[in-house]
Amino acid sequence: MALFVAGVSHKNAPVALREQLAVEEDKLRELLGDIQRDGVLPEVVVLSTCNRVEVYGVADAPGEARAMAFRHLCRYRGLDFSAVESVLYTHLDAEAVRHAFRVAASLDSMMIGEPQILGQVKDAFALAQACETVGPQLHTLFSQAFGVAKRVRTETEIARHAVSVSFAAVELAKKIFAGLARRAVLLVGAGKMSELAAKHLVEQGAFPVYVTNRTWARAQDLARALSGTAVPWDEMDTALASVDIVVTSTGAPEPVVKAAAVARVMHGRRGRPLFFIDIAVPRDVEPGVDGLQDVYRYDIDDLKQVVDANLRERAREAQRAETLVEREVGKFLTRQGEVEVIPTIVSLRARLEEIRVSEVKRTLTRLPDATPETRAAIDALSTAMINKILHAPITKLRESSRAGASRSWREAVHELFGLGRRS
Repeated sequence: MALFVAGVSHKNAPVALREQLAVEEDKLRELLGDIQRDGVLPEVVVLSTCNRVEVYGVADAPGEARAMAFRHLCRYRGLDFSAVESVLYTHLDAEAVRHAFRVAASLDSMMIGEPQILGQVKDAFALAQACETVGPQLHTLFSQAFGVAKRVRTETEIARHAVSVSFAAVELAKKIFAGLARRAVLLVGAGKMSELAAKHLVEQGAFPVYVTNRTWARAQDLARALSGTAVPWDEMDTALASVDIVVTSTGAPEPVVKAAAVARVMHGRRGRPLFFIDIAVPRDVEPGVDGLQDVYRYDIDDLKQVVDANLRERAREAQRAETLVEREVGKFLTRQGEVEVIPTIVSLRARLEEIRVSEVKRTLTRLPDATPETRAAIDALSTAMINKILHAPITKLRESSRAGASRSWREAVHELFGLGRRS
């Protein structure tokens, strides 16, 4: 049976199509059951995320199995299969293994190195296990894929470098303060990017969080979402005096944080640094604050430079990760090939041992006066002969499995030695 993966992803299908194909978990259970009941796919895992919908399977006829699985999926989602079929990609055997490893290791993600995909793959695998659609081949594939993903994370720095503006700001803040635990944060404005940056800061231990906004109700709503405190707009300067990090994103046409106001605030802080993350365009913080002692200001262009540098660094780390994946694919295929020839080797040895035992018995019936020593010598001689005969075909089977061409040799051995038949 062949191992295959088929599907669509952000690389070959627009988001509109991916949205139409995505399946919720409760429907996924039904889908897995329907696919397996057709009898074409004895093993199947379906991975459905915002960026990909893929079917991993083991089948005698991968093309037929792929079509059947996606027909079921399209029926669930009310889609015409012919419209989907034209964009489906399919990877077989070694390419399927390589694809699975790269997906789990986030090398095939829209944002290389993102951590979410591994959890999504694990969830898809666990669901298939619960639905009893995972067999030995997919179990081995996904177990190895999880191991490869872990090695990529630990042996490369592919996930270390921040590649979003909001998280880059958090990384800069960590460097300035040598950690963010118990660092107070003020959000000036309630834009989406500033909210995301604030969430990253809170995840890193920053607390408490204050929110000020021209619209009081919006300040209250965001403060509640962040377990923080809303501050009236006209009390912003008072809040500046007590916090460590300020995230601004107001959409105002002119700066709302003036250099003169920051200078007054810093006079009473006794050297305690103040860090501004200005994500607004136009900028919210007057450039003049850069000249103040113990004040650090980064705007969107500064953060973009950090992100671009980190993306280049991730690309370099991704090359190291790809090399690691290639090694692991080779190991996986070698092990799989050896597993495939083991039943043939066992059958071959059993067949020749059966012949040996039969012929030894027949010989000894003609030697009723043979001593125990003679009987033992005949048995040892016949065993040695069988081992010599077995050496060449077993070696060839193992070599062919490592080369990925074991099927023809297995068939030849079965035919030559009559395995599965009795004389």
